[in-house]
Amino acid sequence: MLPIWEKLKLNNEVWDLFTRKEEYAPKHLDDHARFTYAQSNYKSILEPHVSKFLKENGFRAKYPDNKKFAVCLTHDVDDIYPPISHMLLSSLLSLKALDLNLLSSQVLWKFSKKWPSPYFNFREIMEMERKFEAKSTFYFLATEHDPVRFRYNIEDISDELKFIVSNGWDVGLHVGYYSFDNRQDIIKEKKRLERAIGKEIIGCRNHYLRFKVPDTWEILAKAGFKYDATVGYTDSIGFRNGMCQPYRPFNLNSNSETNIVEIPLVIMEGSLINMKLDPYRALAIIKSMVDQVEEYNGVLSLLWHNSTFGFPFRQQWAKLYEAILSYCHEKNAWMTSANEIYHWYCENGYESSKSNG
Repeated sequence: MLPIWEKLKLNNEVWDLFTRKEEYAPKHLDDHARFTYAQSNYKSILEPHVSKFLKENGFRAKYPDNKKFAVCLTHDVDDIYPPISHMLLSSLLSLKALDLNLLSSQVLWKFSKKWPSPYFNFREIMEMERKFEAKSTFYFLATEHDPVRFRYNIEDISDELKFIVSNGWDVGLHVGYYSFDNRQDIIKEKKRLERAIGKEIIGCRNHYLRFKVPDTWEILAKAGFKYDATVGYTDSIGFRNGMCQPYRPFNLNSNSETNIVEIPLVIMEGSLINMKLDPYRALAIIKSMVDQVEEYNGVLSLLWHNSTFGFPFRQQWAKLYEAILSYCHEKNAWMTSANEIYHWYCENGYESSKSNG
């Protein structure tokens, strides 16, 4: 099988986009040391130009049951207990609607074990995905340090982690904010999560989507991860390196592939909110992106935080996620976890026609 980068190298513009060349020496970073869409020279982000180039040159992907494309579903678990701001806003909404059940579900968990935290909603999310024959990956934090507040102890939810995995869903590491560029700290977090769940963790996504090209790929690979799912923007949805397929990143400094698979993040609900899109307008844009991913036999990666499904003020965004699942289900997409996408990629990769090989 011909490595895709050998073909991509033949087109300088496509190659620079695929490798994220402009991120090797960025002029500006945001307050979280991230390269953002606003700083990028590549603005046609809603179109997967690299994937289009690959298809035009004979490369294609095959998915289970002859499906034309896949959807990778993921959830970052930043919190399992709502912050005070959530409780205040939810209380106001409940009182305004005179909805005592809503008030109880959003506030009383703090004072009574009878009521679970509204963010402890993994089973509800799984049940909703099951209706569409879908599965997803949950990324959990295993760090004690955070720039906002202490989040949670991973050991406290060990049984829930095991329940998620035993039902065919997936768990990965949400690498800590202060750990993303420190291999030893990442390894500690990885081992801590593995002890809590009782199995090896092969995938991750960095908290706040903190990422440095190409260093982060190398650090994560040396920390023992098989795949990463971080490469996307917080200030825009889209195809950051023009790809709507998993790929092995190419390090321009070492002139070699990195020993990790990237499943690029395409759509995050937080990015849609940062773009000031309403859910109805967002759905129209997303459907167009789904259609493109189908055309190029790609993988559309989604990130919806678990908190979105437990916060009344984000109800429209939770419904948007379900609407996306419904649309992709109608189009017969393979909707699954990052773990399964990774294993599919390793076993199948991409095929290329002999005339282009």
